Amino acid sequence: MKLKRNKKYSYKPRYYKGDGNPYELKHKFDGYRKTVNTPKGIKAKFNAALDEYQNDRDDSVNKRVFIIAGVLILLFLFLIGFDLSIFFPKG
Repeated sequence: MKLKRNKKYSYKPRYYKGDGNPYELKHKFDGYRKTVNTPKGIKAKFNAALDEYQNDRDDSVNKRVFIIAGVLILLFLFLIGFDLSIFFPKG
């Protein structure tokens, strides 16, 4: 008595002529970051992120982050009804 074996099927895309697997999932910026495959643990991840921030500073990004944070803080203060007149001199 012989058991029936499953058929093997290997799919190859018809028009794909590139290197590697076309279905491999990876992030767009993984090649540029050091923190992608770091050792596990919060301390190691934090140290790697801090090292990356100190070595690869970009001033335009820092300005953009501060502007976005400022706008969000002002929007939050407006929504809760905070009186902004305390910051301006009375005249």
